[in-house]
Amino acid sequence: MDIAFDRATAPRAEEALRAGASVDYGLDLDFRTRSRPIFKFLYDQYWRVDTIGAEHVPADGPVILVGNHSGGLPFDATMLAYALTTENPGPQRTLRPLYDRFVENAPPLRDAYRKLGGAPANYAVADELLSRGEAVAIFPEGVSGVAKLYEDRYKLGPFSSSAPRLSCRHRIPIVPFAVVGAEEIYPMIGRSKALGQAIGAPYVPITPFFPFFGLAGLIPLPTKWTIVFGPRIYLYRERRFRGAGGMDFETMSERLRRTVHLLLRGGVDRRSSIFLG
Repeated sequence: MDIAFDRATAPRAEEALRAGASVDYGLDLDFRTRSRPIFKFLYDQYWRVDTIGAEHVPADGPVILVGNHSGGLPFDATMLAYALTTENPGPQRTLRPLYDRFVENAPPLRDAYRKLGGAPANYAVADELLSRGEAVAIFPEGVSGVAKLYEDRYKLGPFSSSAPRLSCRHRIPIVPFAVVGAEEIYPMIGRSKALGQAIGAPYVPITPFFPFFGLAGLIPLPTKWTIVFGPRIYLYRERRFRGAGGMDFETMSERLRRTVHLLLRGGVDRRSSIFLG
């Protein structure tokens, strides 16, 4: 769910902004309230999520959350959003995860994701949300993050430069995070691009349970999750990124990737098993 200039969505967002509209991209607070028992069950009982370091997320004002992406389906974004409504010591925040353009090709998924707070991943949308003081989540590995095979779990792919660019443009902090446990809910042993194209998705995951067990194989495994938030990062304040030629966004992206890697490895090393934590 990376920031990308999507020809299908960016012009519409930019037109709305030029017209002075405040765009919520389908956010439905009533739907979020009605859905809360489902996510509470997943968070408290099914995945038994432990959240560490939620105090690093500002109680208000614009902020970018950056972390690993995994799980075949974007359950990690929903648990991240729920954590901010239960574990944050300040006021509850409505997280705005930015989703990849393929979601637009799956109307049921797109509509549900938008109602929960998701928004299209492009710079016009991100700029508008951050200018309103929103908390925006970016998964800089993009679709490749959720498409990892089981053998590649917890191996971070390259990070895009979208988060550093937005952070420096708006002069706002980045909060790194790591999600441990989501990598195993769908132990992917393969991917079918042909089946994915049939439903408008980049791929369909092949696991030991799907498609061999039919729809029952789509039930995610009840692994034990931990979400770890790290201290805020102010890239534009760091000395090496100041001055002429200091805005090296690729180096900034690698700095974020290394930080998330350390959070991720620490969480993996602390757990005793996939299902017990």
